[in-house]
Amino acid sequence: MIQLQEGRKALITQRGDYAVVAITKHGVEIARNLGRTFQQSDVYYMSKFEKGDEQEQNIQLFSGSVRMLLPSLFESYKGLIIIISLGAVVRMIAPILKDKKTDPAVVVIDDKGENVISVLSGHIGGANELTREVAAALEAHPVITTASDVQKTIPVDLFGKRFGWVWESAEKLTPVSASVVNEEEIAVVQESGEKNWWHYEHPVPANIKTYSSIQTALEASPHAALVVTHRNLKKEEEAILENGVLYRPKVLAIGMGCNRGTSTAEIETVIEKTLAELQFSMKSVKALCTIELKKDEEGLLEVASKYGWEFVYYSPQELNSISIQQPSDTVFKYTGAYGVSEPAAMLYSGADKLELVKKKSGNVTISVALIPYD
Repeated sequence: MIQLQEGRKALITQRGDYAVVAITKHGVEIARNLGRTFQQSDVYYMSKFEKGDEQEQNIQLFSGSVRMLLPSLFESYKGLIIIISLGAVVRMIAPILKDKKTDPAVVVIDDKGENVISVLSGHIGGANELTREVAAALEAHPVITTASDVQKTIPVDLFGKRFGWVWESAEKLTPVSASVVNEEEIAVVQESGEKNWWHYEHPVPANIKTYSSIQTALEASPHAALVVTHRNLKKEEEAILENGVLYRPKVLAIGMGCNRGTSTAEIETVIEKTLAELQFSMKSVKALCTIELKKDEEGLLEVASKYGWEFVYYSPQELNSISIQQPSDTVFKYTGAYGVSEPAAMLYSGADKLELVKKKSGNVTISVALIPYD
């Protein structure tokens, strides 16, 4: 825990580019939500709101005045997302402002999560775009007061962040961002994930073109590329990433049944091996789904928590409402459902077919579904 004292620098552990800070009960819930959604974000909140899973979630607790925490965050992070009243934030950051070319982006959120306000470094620091992305993630109202808001194109480092997309690697973020800003030819290849990523009123700029496949994009020889997919690229497709960023949308639902007491290690290994066989990325998993009887299964809970996946369970009646390919009388005898992994994955995803119908491995049964976004 960070002990804040007057005149002493706060000892923080920086992992990401953005710091999310909260000091109220409602603010903590917003901060935890953003911490799960925004890649490369570190969450800080007061120790009196401790929930017990902070170490596991890489959340940093502090005691004392948040005013003494901000200088350390200010000099360390690319952007600060602060869930405190606007007036209080302005008073706290005023003494530590230096220059608009070096100050981080500062965004303020009200305690109900209704408004997201761009406060500092709107253009150069990226606060305006960060405001839009945070507002979209919270379904809140973005407040931007800059007179000439000119950067109305794809923010490469924030692309899809509101949906929980993550990059495979940050290596090419800077050169690809330069290509976008310089209006060079940009290829967008999207194989999965949310389609409503363009949120401006004007059309997509002419230099940004969408392609149905990586191969057709490669044939067009763009200056840079943004590739959105849950699958691992084939060797001949990897050339697209010479000046490209690969994004992983959260689109995979894993349905799972297991014997009582199955170890966390076995469950994790089965998931890893199964996705490797399918050539799917672990980073694209959104949820681990099972039957209500397993809602307290320690191994399932630990794996879901480790990777930040949603953990969802359904009643036997809900599972039996789904028509499956391999119903089992034995499973019905013990659970009241004719299947667990298959219908659980289908219920969560809304898909009418599975990427993997069912595989039995040791104490685990696994199915995989792809969430359709049409």
